[in-house]
Amino acid sequence: MESENKYLQAFKEWYDSLKVVKANKGPANGTLAASLVVLDRLKANYSLDLSEQVAPRGTQIKGASGGKVAEILKSFGELRPFSKEGGRTNRGGLSEVKSMLDALGEMELDRLSIEERNSSLHAFQSFIVDRIKDYHNRQKIKFSFDPKLTTWQMIAQLLETAKEEGKAGPVAQHLVGAKLQLRFPDIAIQNESAFTADQQTKRQGDFFVGNTVFHVTVAPMQGVFQKCQENLADGLKVYLLVPDSKLAGARQVAEEFAGKQIAVESLESFISQNLEEASVFTADRLAAKLSALLQIYNLRVDDVETDKSLMIELPSNLT
Repeated sequence: MESENKYLQAFKEWYDSLKVVKANKGPANGTLAASLVVLDRLKANYSLDLSEQVAPRGTQIKGASGGKVAEILKSFGELRPFSKEGGRTNRGGLSEVKSMLDALGEMELDRLSIEERNSSLHAFQSFIVDRIKDYHNRQKIKFSFDPKLTTWQMIAQLLETAKEEGKAGPVAQHLVGAKLQLRFPDIAIQNESAFTADQQTKRQGDFFVGNTVFHVTVAPMQGVFQKCQENLADGLKVYLLVPDSKLAGARQVAEEFAGKQIAVESLESFISQNLEEASVFTADRLAAKLSALLQIYNLRVDDVETDKSLMIELPSNLT
């Protein structure tokens, strides 16, 4: 028992050395998923050679998939979806798996019997599963409804809270999707994970309504302006939605790229516009509209995101 505790402590030290992802308040999901898969394989074939843990091209963890990770988690009683890719495409995963293999090498588990070694590997997996449970159990984003504030100000505060928690990008995207769905209930508004690249789905932007494409970003870089140019070349109208703090700069760059053809608006204005008008400028009706917006947001997040802490907790005066 004492030796098992020693090994587990060494494993925890490896875990604590991993780079912390702000939005997760812990390591990248892909790293945890890949580690579970590798630890599982080590039970059958205890080789700490990294080359035996990667796929033929040497860029991905062998056997890592969402299905495999789900299978391992299920064996520990954890049924919630975690990582769709199973750590297969995590860019930092290889180096972090290598550091785990190095840590295992320092423990000299190869000196143990197979039964003893597998018991330790199982304990390491259990530790990771507990961290995944912590990930799932994180609190939702807080939203404060203050009828004395404008809708613009409340949305701005919500986006700032998301930024502080490292969730600004996903929250912005899903708020825009919710706003479009609320505004156009008879139109199917696409809903993709905020972590899905446009190239993977061949989509023209984050949202497409009529002949207009919407790009949502909290950090407008050259790539998004190039996408806007491509949209314009395809005969589409283009909206670029950015934080109010980035609005002036984004408009300047957009004009350099495409004259005045790109409509650059602040996220705060776009999300909040029409809500007060639709509520006839009354507090009760505004509360109902905001509640509807955030409920749609939560449904959209729940449908496509494994990270449920992206959901927004509605305050008691808004429910």
